[in-house]
Amino acid sequence: MRRRRLLPLVAAAGAAGLVVTAAVAGVAQAGTRAAAPATACTPTQVVANGGFENGTSPWTSSSGVITSGGGQSAHGGTRFAWLDGYGSAHTDTLSQALAIPAGCGTATLTVWLHVDTAETTATTAYDTLTAKLGGTTLATYSNLDAGSGYVQRTFDVSSFIGQNASLSFTGTEDSGLQTSFVVDDVALGTSGDGGTTPPTTPPTTPPTTPPAADSTRTPASPAYTVNLSSDTAGTTWTGHESVTFTNASAAPLGDVYLRLWDNYHGSCPSTPITVTNVTGGTPSALSVGCTALDVALPTPLQQGQSGTIGFDLRIVVPSGADRFGHDGAFAFLGNALPVLAIRDGSGWHLDPYTNNGESFYSLAADFHVTLDHPSNLLVPATGTSVDTPGAAGRTVTTATAAKVRDFAWAAGAFSKVSGTSPGGVPVNVYAVSGISAASAQSMLSTAESAIDAHAARFGAYPYGEVDAVLDNNFWFGGMEYPGFVLDLVSTNALTHELGHQWFYGIVGDDEYNSPWLDEAFTDYATDLAEGKTGSGCWSSVSWQSSAEKITNSMAYWDAHSSRYSTVVYGYGKCALHDLRRLIGDSAMTTLLHDYAQSHWYGVSTTAEFKAAAQAATSTDLTSFWTQHRIDG
Repeated sequence: MRRRRLLPLVAAAGAAGLVVTAAVAGVAQAGTRAAAPATACTPTQVVANGGFENGTSPWTSSSGVITSGGGQSAHGGTRFAWLDGYGSAHTDTLSQALAIPAGCGTATLTVWLHVDTAETTATTAYDTLTAKLGGTTLATYSNLDAGSGYVQRTFDVSSFIGQNASLSFTGTEDSGLQTSFVVDDVALGTSGDGGTTPPTTPPTTPPTTPPAADSTRTPASPAYTVNLSSDTAGTTWTGHESVTFTNASAAPLGDVYLRLWDNYHGSCPSTPITVTNVTGGTPSALSVGCTALDVALPTPLQQGQSGTIGFDLRIVVPSGADRFGHDGAFAFLGNALPVLAIRDGSGWHLDPYTNNGESFYSLAADFHVTLDHPSNLLVPATGTSVDTPGAAGRTVTTATAAKVRDFAWAAGAFSKVSGTSPGGVPVNVYAVSGISAASAQSMLSTAESAIDAHAARFGAYPYGEVDAVLDNNFWFGGMEYPGFVLDLVSTNALTHELGHQWFYGIVGDDEYNSPWLDEAFTDYATDLAEGKTGSGCWSSVSWQSSAEKITNSMAYWDAHSSRYSTVVYGYGKCALHDLRRLIGDSAMTTLLHDYAQSHWYGVSTTAEFKAAAQAATSTDLTSFWTQHRIDG
């Protein structure tokens, strides 16, 4: 949701005693020594009132910057610092003089930042926030960094140990659309024996700019173990989940985030997904509409170190024929298990849930899931399943899946037909009541054909069996999960959802920020599987505005929902057909096969695909990307 900051907020902040004298950011010199002798390291928190809960002191800021309302919210507590957000030419400042003590080896600055903008550009930084320590610029953010929720920014400021310096934030907004930079929970901690006596004279040059944030995606190699038991209807599940993970990044991992995606379907804080009794870390309050849970680890994990968190889990499936919902006696549990969010060079990815498309972004993981349920319910699930007898009248379904990005299941008295594709992939079709045996058998044949067609183009299907669950009441058409899809009785829809096993499943992507990388590629693969050439489809393209691009994020499409399918699916696949016509059928076939292989179980980006496409042809593709509005 885009917001415009209201000018009366300034007056309200003043009435509450929050107006302080404006200051010029960064006035202290980086080289001024703190008056502290060499000493052994005593871990210290240098920033005072970093959460702004104690009012303004000792911060110096522009009028109204430190506040507690007006449309923004705190990362923790009730107060925060809000720079800009007026939609007019404006500059806000926030600063605090710091004395970083001597004797320690490491100093780390962390800042929680939320950027909210009404700008629609994906390429131009109109409004900026600059973070500085002394005379050194730590980072500059802009309207291009906008997203839902806070992102933690981390900086190594060890070069400032033994110095006095001013920590400052300067937000500069142009005269156009608003951008709000919201800062909270600022901390600068020191630790580790320095090993040497600090210099007794100021450095002759300012400290160097810290290295850029590590772009490595972490926490890596997640392994989930889940044990759940259902009620008689299969709509309430309770039990325990744990996840083990490794920090792949050179930057310490001090916390992890769980995404509780299906809390979107509740009324926060009354949520259908409940996590309690967390072990292995300390949980904070739910954020991002109750879909994100920050868990602080006891000790930050260094690169290569592993950790485990566990928790009790309760899932209550709401009524509705949805990817998370129950249609009468048939329950569908997509995105019901909490999964780890990803941190990379942009910080934590904490995008909001979208009902218009997908927000889901996760690394390939291993799942071992045990589902205890009444024996009259069939429970199709991600991975390969084995049923064993449980207590009287109950069955235990154990599903094992390797290198998948999520886990989904369903529960109900489905009818079931099974077969094996000519390529040897076991296929199961589960149908709710009201779907004929002939329709189920037809969809089984479609699935067997489609799974082999996609495998021949992109690489062998690696997930054992395929489960397709059919319900003609699904309002969304179809939905993909690894080895498990929800679908109407539709040949085209099922071929599309099975194509997602490669694009989103095997070749991952950030579905919120780059939805075209799975939807356009899957629709293109569907055309090929159905023998469609896409002849002339690009000639029907008509852009609604200069801001409309194939590569826009879900933030854009949620604001322009009527154009999402037309541009991302339609124009996206037509662009790929056009690329095939430009570079040739053989080159395009090789490009997509090799691209899938090189990103197998990894993550694709627009920039990487564009580079691979350029390497596949001697034709300069610069004008092609511009014409087809493929940015990145």
